[in-house]
Amino acid sequence: MATPTTLPATFTAGQVLTASQMNNLRGAFRVLQVASVIKTDTFTTSSTSFVDVTGLSVSITPSSTSSKILVIFSIAMSGSTSNDLFANLNRDATAIAQSTGATNNSTFAGFTSSTAALNTWCSSFLDSPASTSALAYKFQLRAGSNTAYVNRRGADTANGSVSTITVMEISA
Repeated sequence: MATPTTLPATFTAGQVLTASQMNNLRGAFRVLQVASVIKTDTFTTSSTSFVDVTGLSVSITPSSTSSKILVIFSIAMSGSTSNDLFANLNRDATAIAQSTGATNNSTFAGFTSSTAALNTWCSSFLDSPASTSALAYKFQLRAGSNTAYVNRRGADTANGSVSTITVMEISA
């Protein structure tokens, strides 16, 4: 991939770029591919260890080891009672976008104080996998106690939501 290393640090009005510099601008920092998944059904777990959320995984194969993967995601979660909820964003079997300052580190940690609550957590993460192998980005969930749900309230199935992961390969 072309990188903007041959470009001037600053541009001045009326400056003419060479063909090489124009090609570097055209090839730098562009989206090379996009993949996404949307989970519309529900998922339930009572596990206090992280388990894969079925149907919430998307794969992408970077074309270069210097590419970055921009991950944009949202997950809707609730609990069966007042409950701690924990979610991890994983690249294959590795948890990424992790906190480091707590006893229970994860991508998202929250507390549902009511079974009527349905919390949607959204964020993004720029990953540097340094790989040209197929990569799977997925969510794992665990309950602090009782039962954790994805895409539905703990109280009932009357109100639902969706969860998504979108990945984009960004050229270096």
